[in-house]
Amino acid sequence: MAARKPNTRPLAKFSGRLVLLGAGKMGAAMLDGWLARGLDPRKLIVLESKPAKAVKALTRRGVKLNPKQASEASAIVIAVKPQIAPDALPTLAPYAGKRTLALSIMAGRPLHFLAGALPAGLGIVRAMPNTPAAIGRGITVAVPNAKVSASQRKLAGDLLAATGGVEWVKDEALMDAVTAVSGSGPAYVFLLAEAMTQAGIAAGLPAALAARLARETVAGSGELLHRSELDAATLRQNVTSPGGTTAAALAVLMGPGGFDSLLTKAIAAATQRSCELAG
Repeated sequence: MAARKPNTRPLAKFSGRLVLLGAGKMGAAMLDGWLARGLDPRKLIVLESKPAKAVKALTRRGVKLNPKQASEASAIVIAVKPQIAPDALPTLAPYAGKRTLALSIMAGRPLHFLAGALPAGLGIVRAMPNTPAAIGRGITVAVPNAKVSASQRKLAGDLLAATGGVEWVKDEALMDAVTAVSGSGPAYVFLLAEAMTQAGIAAGLPAALAARLARETVAGSGELLHRSELDAATLRQNVTSPGGTTAAALAVLMGPGGFDSLLTKAIAAATQRSCELAG
């Protein structure tokens, strides 16, 4: 029996109305992903006070931008900055019905905050994406409240999958560690590329060559990890010959106070800060 092909247009049959509050970098990335996955642009409403040209251009395809009249939506996606949430979320009330799903990708705003700021009784999903979502290679972790139905959870998954992989957790307390690992994680990888560049320069390489070697090595290794069925530890071991140059470097990086220890401390610090920001 032939393998079933994956559905690359899971939103083509979406029959309701979808509201996006906030079309900044992450919101715009989701918007592009939804349209690529078959969403009818005429079913989209975008609420954005300072829309980019690319967002404005979508109105020619039928997307409604800041309409004067509101109507009930099947789902509302909240993609504004968390600091403006107290003022922005009440504006969503005219779009919310008893069966409306509220999906938030705001950092640091827990489910109880969302429930208090939105109309009562909504199914709410809190999600934490990361910046590779901008190229469709993100990873998002989501947690639902008790009012989210099976169909709403599927819809939330389809909407989030437009920018990459999706994982679900039951315990919202895990979201602080999620934020520390994957939400902030791209910065750690970029720092690695920066540090490799500077180390290459210190070893005598021209700056431009050191930067290119670091950039392509980090990017290529990430792609290999993405495509390979092997775990990270095995891939590392495959590069490391006993007594070789890689082993010499890893003896420093994996020694006392090395990379493992530093990253554990860094993620613990980010987790603690996420807890503080959530209140």
